[in-house]
Amino acid sequence: MARETMEYDLLIIGAGPAGLTAALRAKRQALAKGRDLSIAVIDKAPTPGAHTLSGAILNPRTLNEFWPDWRQHNPPLQGQVLDESLIFLSKHRGFRMPSWSVPKLLDHHGQDLISLGQLVAWLAEKAEAENIDVLPGFSAVTPIFADDQPNTPLLGVVTGDFGVAQNGARKPNYQPGIELRARYTLIAEGTRGSLTRQIMKRFNLARQRCPQKYALGFRELWRIPETQHTPGRILHFMGWPLMGRAAGGGFLYFLEKPMVAVGLIAHLNYENPFFSPFDEFQCLKTHPEIRALLEGGERLSYGARTISEGGVQFLPKLIFPGGALLGCAAGIVNSLKTQGIHTSMKSGMLAADAAVDAIIQNRHHDLLTAYENNFRASWAYRELYESRNCKPLMGTGKWHHILATGIGAWAQQLGVTRWLPITLKQKYPDHQMMRPQAEVEAIEYPPYDEVFSFDRSSSLFLSNLFYTENQPSHLHLSDPGMPEHLNLPRYGGPETRYCPAGVYEYVYADNNNDTAFTLRIHAENCLQCKACDIKDPTLNIVWTPPEGGNGPRYVNM
Repeated sequence: MARETMEYDLLIIGAGPAGLTAALRAKRQALAKGRDLSIAVIDKAPTPGAHTLSGAILNPRTLNEFWPDWRQHNPPLQGQVLDESLIFLSKHRGFRMPSWSVPKLLDHHGQDLISLGQLVAWLAEKAEAENIDVLPGFSAVTPIFADDQPNTPLLGVVTGDFGVAQNGARKPNYQPGIELRARYTLIAEGTRGSLTRQIMKRFNLARQRCPQKYALGFRELWRIPETQHTPGRILHFMGWPLMGRAAGGGFLYFLEKPMVAVGLIAHLNYENPFFSPFDEFQCLKTHPEIRALLEGGERLSYGARTISEGGVQFLPKLIFPGGALLGCAAGIVNSLKTQGIHTSMKSGMLAADAAVDAIIQNRHHDLLTAYENNFRASWAYRELYESRNCKPLMGTGKWHHILATGIGAWAQQLGVTRWLPITLKQKYPDHQMMRPQAEVEAIEYPPYDEVFSFDRSSSLFLSNLFYTENQPSHLHLSDPGMPEHLNLPRYGGPETRYCPAGVYEYVYADNNNDTAFTLRIHAENCLQCKACDIKDPTLNIVWTPPEGGNGPRYVNM
């Protein structure tokens, strides 16, 4: 069956904040210069925003720049930050940090509380109204190059096939993927995307850069009694339960009554293979400070995703022949605040400007040099540059790391980091940080109380997972024997802990032999967070896009 081919001036992979900002900006800039461009945005989610998850606090700086009257177009805002506290948790108590001790650069007052999924859906609606093709349910699987030479430009992508059975046979509803070609292709598919990985490898974009660092973030949406709700209040937590195990912290945001968002961010450079980010999140919610706020509430949604959060020394080269990397695909996130919506949108805005100018000049498939140059001259780059040493200082979340991070934050507040020519490096990627189980103490987590803490199965139910039956697994083992021969005996089977969705399970390989195990992969549980692609000790697990439209279907996340 022949593939359909569609051609555009500009193709954008990923309908997130960076990709949709790029689409809207490109359309408007081109029209202002007397040219109407054909633009397409594709995304693997079934609807825009269905795979999107964030805290989320929106710094409106970029929206104010490229769309000054955006607030007059009914954006889905859920209040503004009116009161903010940083709380240090011991196991049983909470200590509110005095306001004078917290650097003002960590202040979020006046910024907008949102559901990022709702914001993305709103941006997609506006893009469609401006004659931009927004195509959800299509996974970008294979890049198109003219030939196999290393510097041959990217010409476009091939989307995934539909209707392929688990054994590779074609089902009756089989449809081949579409070939999408464009003058320029902007990659905005989020953290650790499969297309990004292929592009970075082909063009060696991470050469002479530190290996990217990641965190795993969780978010739940709760409905709580109105008497416990204070609109516009946000709480950030540090210390227990992560203290000494991993860097990171928790949050609780009071949205529109009676809703709150509660979550945890755990950095993935942790060392102990018995560490479970999911269980750390469950423990957080049982702390008296948080339990008192959730008491009598109902959990409505659950989700998890990874975050790229290194800093400027971790950023890859942003441009390559035929396209560019935007947003979280490149790691354009403020590592100190773990806030990247506004910086990602700024990258989309600048990439769009460069692409429009190039197309008007009748260029195609070359380097968008203006994008990288303008990004490095922008406030977004300066913001990342000034906080560049925060991620290395955070280390693995021990006492001295927290102290060093606080000193680093104050140094940034006082302007020292802008002029001090010291950039700390990190040599090892997250997967190489894990130590053998024989060198660490096992971590025992308490049982779930099913009131504040819950198991993975009941949590997944709230993620609205959907996977077409009898499709090939999108999770692949480069060496099928590696889990049993290395991961289980040396690291105690860490796949069963770092995955927030219960995808990986060791089962008896032989019912008559209780010492032989094999790894079973439940791909139908996958939240597409990509933690396995990041944290597997040998990077033996490779995440690829499933059939388009499959995965979580988050509501208001």
